[in-house]
Amino acid sequence: MQLLVNIDVDDLARATDFYCTAFGLHTGRRFGADGVELLGGTAPLYLLVKPAGSPAFPGAAQRRDYARHWTPVHFDIVVDDVDAAVARAVAAGARLEQPARSANWGRIALLADPFGNGFCLLQFLGRGYDEIATPS
Repeated sequence: MQLLVNIDVDDLARATDFYCTAFGLHTGRRFGADGVELLGGTAPLYLLVKPAGSPAFPGAAQRRDYARHWTPVHFDIVVDDVDAAVARAVAAGARLEQPARSANWGRIALLADPFGNGFCLLQFLGRGYDEIATPS
């Protein structure tokens, strides 16, 4: 199985600049004016232009809105230094929603990108999640 991450955006240039600046990604392929592939992480990230107000899916009453929104799916970005990563992301346009806090497995900060999508920055310490994992 291969994992691809797709993020709808309403401004491709702004989104490309944000994700490349905040996370050190670089442009792979371009798909005309409607999308771009960003590389440099463990999975490729695809930014897809979807206008604000367009239906979330064919026939949907719900419309795309790039204000801050909640979804049960989000992504975590593992970094070596969460404080430096937060500073870089905020400088690139992210909104810090919860400053980094520590747990026995590491540190976590909660942010949102300029398109309303929440994400977490994680810094593993010690044995990382193995600090809290139980045998299955």
